[in-house]
Amino acid sequence: MNRRNRTKFLGDLLVREKFSGFGKYWAREVSIDPFHSKESGLSKRVDFMQFIPPGQSTVSAIEKGIFVCYEVKSCREDVFSGNGLNFIGEKNYIVTTMQCYKEILEDYRNGTLDEHVKKMNGKKRSYGILVAMPSGADPYEEMKNPTLLESECKWELKTMIQCYECYREKSMTELLFCMLRSGKN
Repeated sequence: MNRRNRTKFLGDLLVREKFSGFGKYWAREVSIDPFHSKESGLSKRVDFMQFIPPGQSTVSAIEKGIFVCYEVKSCREDVFSGNGLNFIGEKNYIVTTMQCYKEILEDYRNGTLDEHVKKMNGKKRSYGILVAMPSGADPYEEMKNPTLLESECKWELKTMIQCYECYREKSMTELLFCMLRSGKN
C-alpha cells in the first residue's frame, strides 16, 4: 500500500473509531491562524480535531469540554517531515501503522521525537500514539509480525502510548470557530 493510501486508510479508521455516532463534534483539516504565513510558524493545520464536552445540557458542561488533536502519519518520514504534529489540544495523538510505530519507538524512547514535537510546537507538548491493528490482536504479537493493511480483517485503533491531558493556549471560542470554518469533510 502506498503512502497516500495508508494515510487515507488511517484517516477513515480514525473517523469510524472516534467520530461516529451521536454527539461527536469533530472537523478535518482544521486551520489555525490561517492568515499568517507558514514561515511565521503561526499558521497551522491539524489533520483532525475533536471537541469533547462532559455533558451537553448545561453551559458549564460545555465550557469544561476539551479538544483532542489527531495527526495522521503513515511512515517515519512523514512524522519527521516538518508538516503537521500541530498539537494544540488538551490531548494530542499521532495516528499511525504498526510498522511506523516500530520505526519511531526508539525516537520516542531516546527523546528525539519529543524534541521534534517541541520544535514543531514551540514547546514540549503532551501526546500519545494510536496504532491501527486487527480487532482483538495482541499489540506485542503485532509488533513482532505486523499484519499488512491490505489484509481483509476488521481494524481498530489501539493506544500504544497514552496521552495525558495538558493545558491549551487557544480559547474554546477560537478553536470551535476554526472547527466550524473547516467543516467535517
